[in-house]
Formats: sequence, structure tokens, C-alpha cells
Amino acid sequence: MRTALVIGTGLIGTSAALALAQRGVVVHLEDHDPGQARTAAALGAGTDEAPDGPVDLAVVAAPPAHVAAVLADAMRRGVARGYLDVASVKGGPRRELEALGLDLSAYIGSHPMSGREKSGPLAATGDLFEGRPWVLTPTRDTDTEVLNLALELVSHCRAVPVVMDADAHDRAVALVSHMPHLVSSLVAARLENAEEAAVRLCGQGIRDVTRIAASDPRMWIDILSANPGPVADLLTDVSADLEETVRALRALQSSDEAKRRDGVDGIEDVLRRGNAGQVRVPGKHGAAPRVYEVVAVLIDDQPGQLARIFADAGRAGVNIEDVRIEHATGQQAGLVQLMVEPKSAAVLAAALKERGWAIRQ
Repeated sequence: MRTALVIGTGLIGTSAALALAQRGVVVHLEDHDPGQARTAAALGAGTDEAPDGPVDLAVVAAPPAHVAAVLADAMRRGVARGYLDVASVKGGPRRELEALGLDLSAYIGSHPMSGREKSGPLAATGDLFEGRPWVLTPTRDTDTEVLNLALELVSHCRAVPVVMDADAHDRAVALVSHMPHLVSSLVAARLENAEEAAVRLCGQGIRDVTRIAASDPRMWIDILSANPGPVADLLTDVSADLEETVRALRALQSSDEAKRRDGVDGIEDVLRRGNAGQVRVPGKHGAAPRVYEVVAVLIDDQPGQLARIFADAGRAGVNIEDVRIEHATGQQAGLVQLMVEPKSAAVLAAALKERGWAIRQ
């Protein structure tokens, strides 16, 4: 791939453009808002000047509701040899294109499974997709050259290609992305009118659960409008579980011992099923999940503290597999949780203690 046209210079489009430009591809940028395309160009994502002729690949990064229209326009203009979109829903746009009577041999649907809570070109980064799954949904009509161009794009973005059927993809993202986002928003909504004294008690658990609720509502309306059925089906199941959980909790309030036991059984069931589901979430680099041991270190909220901890861990010959930070309420301090292989935990704790770090047991 030598040339590309990115249509839509928001977070995803600009991030893909940055990755391509960094690998020597001549990238042209187009957006319904010329100012946004100029911003992306200023960031080094390419040029906002129109290409002289057809490019190798056109990447459409428009909201799901507009993908088919933008793709149809690009195809009719003949702007590229191959066409690809990066919308989070795949079945609907393809059916819309088929209804328009377009030749879809030059088109392949795709969805990079990566993003941020922030949107727009200023939030973009050339390594946004690195190590992340990038779904491709070719059909029997997809030209081999177009599939190869899509694979080259994924490679340039250092993502991991995953081939799926379009409708299977939509059911999958409803389960692992769309439904969880709504549940996160429902939990976060409980905080809107909560008492300030209660909100001040928020810890890492509530931050983890509500993090994705910070995303742009307008973007999510577009996404959910394109995949409402599978999401509604999943929420129906969640609703049934919630009703059973509420019933079990009410039973725990009963003075009847048998009802209380029934309530305990109900709560234990949902918690155990949660355990069973959580362990299926892929671990590091998409491999099977691993059990790590936590070494907790108290730090001051000062520049360079994390760098020092990582450097000291490196000197001890210990690899940090993951890290979490809990910020102390009302204090300029925090608790850094370093996840390491169990055999390395004692070695790391001893090494850090020797270097003056306060280890939380």
C-alpha cells in the first residue's frame, strides 16, 4: 500500500492515518468538517489535499448510521481500488450497501477493537491499535486484493487481524462492548444525585465499573442505534438476573431462616457465575488469563515516583505484568498495585523495601 484516503478524521480515522503515515504511506484526509481534517493534518496524519487519482485504499471512519452513505459516495466517485470501513457494527452497513445495488467486491467491513473515552483528532495516537484485535468481515464476494490491502492496514497499525462473519461480529460486540457500556452508564447514573459524603468514598472499584461511562453520548447513540436488537436481548437477560438478585437480597432481610438461606443461595449463585465468566476474559496479549500476585506500594503524588518504582523493579530482575493505582481521598498519596508472577512477589517486595519504599502488607 502506497497511498490511502481516510474519510472521517475523528479518533479512529486520525489514529489509523497517523499509523499509516508513520510507515511511509501517503495519506489523504477528508472530512465533512474541513477544519477537523486540517487539525489531523497538522498532527502529522497526512494531507488534507485531495489525491490526484484513485488511492490504494479508502478507509471510511464515519459513524455507523452514515457509513453506507459515505461508502456509496466514495465508490461512485472511484476514489480507491479498495474500500474499508471501521464502524463498530458490520451487518447493517453491508445490507444497506447491497440495497443500493453497489458492487461490493472492492469492499470489506472491519472493526478495530480499540478506542478511548475521548473523541476527535486531538485524542488520536498512532499506537492506538497496537496489539489489539482488528476484526475483518470478508464475504465470498470480497476481492483477494482488497482483503490483502485490509491485512496490510492492520499490519501497519500493529493490530491483530481476526476474521468473522458480520452478524456474528455484531452479536459479539453487543456482549463485550455495547451492553457493558450501558450497564456502566446505569451504575454511574446512580452517582448523579448521590450525597457528596457518599461520592467522596469512591474507590478503585467504582472507578473501574464506571470508567467507560465517560464516553461521548452522541457517539454511543450512533453505535447503539445500529445494533439495538442484540443489545436489547442481552439486557433482557441481565434484567432477569437483576430481578432474581433483588429477590434474593429481600430474602436476606427476612426473619424466616429458610428464606434467608434461599437468599444466600441466590446471591452466591450470581457471584459464582460472575467468577466463572470473569476468568474467561483473555489475559495479557490475548492469552489465557494468569493469576498474579500483588505487591502494594505506598507512594507520594510527586513527579517521577512511578518511574523510580519501575526502575527499581527492573534492577531486581522482576517484570511488572500489570499495574493499578488507587489515589488516597483527600491526600497527595496513593497505593500502587504491582501485579507480578507469584514466584517474583517476595523478591520484588524485599528489593523495594530495601530501597526505601513502604510496602503495604
